[in-house]
Amino acid sequence: MARYRGPKTKKSRSFGESIYGFDRAFEKKKYPPGQHGNSKRRKQKSDYAVQLMEKQKAKYTYGVLERQFRNLFATASRKKGVTGEVLFQLLEARLDNTVFRMGIAPTRRAARQLVSHKHILVNGQLNNCPSTSLKAGDIISVRGKSQNLQAIRDCVNIKSEVRKFPWLEWNADKMEGKIVALPERQEIPEKINEQLIVELYSK
Repeated sequence: MARYRGPKTKKSRSFGESIYGFDRAFEKKKYPPGQHGNSKRRKQKSDYAVQLMEKQKAKYTYGVLERQFRNLFATASRKKGVTGEVLFQLLEARLDNTVFRMGIAPTRRAARQLVSHKHILVNGQLNNCPSTSLKAGDIISVRGKSQNLQAIRDCVNIKSEVRKFPWLEWNADKMEGKIVALPERQEIPEKINEQLIVELYSK
């Protein structure tokens, strides 16, 4: 299953923020990687470079590869509504991201692993495809025999009160959640300028 396997801290440093969550190594070196990373004399970036950086940040944040991201953008551009907002709705509606948002896993990488290892059900059916696109009304739950896994129980207990999103419902007792609706852009906490991504692909 294709996914980025490279160094996480290096990517976070290139974007100037910890896109994978708290990272102790990033906190120590909050400047770009490379021998000139800490230099104050930085070349001003072109418009294209800024647009490309936002697209790359979105890709690595959501754990999507180039072809997948391009296909998602093409799908978003065909749908009604603002293309950038629809793109983020499609990214948020991925199964691995939804598992992460519900607090079943501490990171998107961990959520992807739970899905691929057959711990997650969608509408009562086993689903091991992290890129599955969900819709409003879908029910996501932890598989019966997986509910006692310590890693899952610890994460649910810690995150259930921390992560609350208006487009999701979560029942900790049943270890089951529901997508109430697709999120509005202002409800998505990621600090990414989607308009720059639209401009990049519109060239």
